[in-house]
Amino acid sequence: MDIIEATRELGKAIQKDERFIRYAKAKLTNDNDEDLQNGIGEFNTVRMNLDREMSAEKQDEEKIKELNEKLRSIYAEVMASTAMLEYNSAKGELDAMLNDINSIIMQCVEGAEPSTCEPEVHNCTGSCSTCGGCH
Repeated sequence: MDIIEATRELGKAIQKDERFIRYAKAKLTNDNDEDLQNGIGEFNTVRMNLDREMSAEKQDEEKIKELNEKLRSIYAEVMASTAMLEYNSAKGELDAMLNDINSIIMQCVEGAEPSTCEPEVHNCTGSCSTCGGCH
């Protein structure tokens, strides 16, 4: 088996993993949620209007403030939706799995024994001020 074939087998295994399945279902749910998609569309429209207003030669500070508030409100609403919360949770788990896979691959590239490699443990506090660098 060559490296590309082995990679395809890894891809098949990833797609059978419950974390991937949960993510794919959550993504499909989001894609089909009309209210959520309308909220995302409205967010993008307001963001473009804000960008346009901020790059105007003569800026209307009151309008910028109003658009900023509206943007924050729409963002909060979109991110608080049940579908988006599930999507973000599922995506976080999938990303963690992919980081573990990548960690093992990188260790192997650096010469570690493939059968004994373990994913690197990251103790992220969530605060960048205490961080020595992203994993």
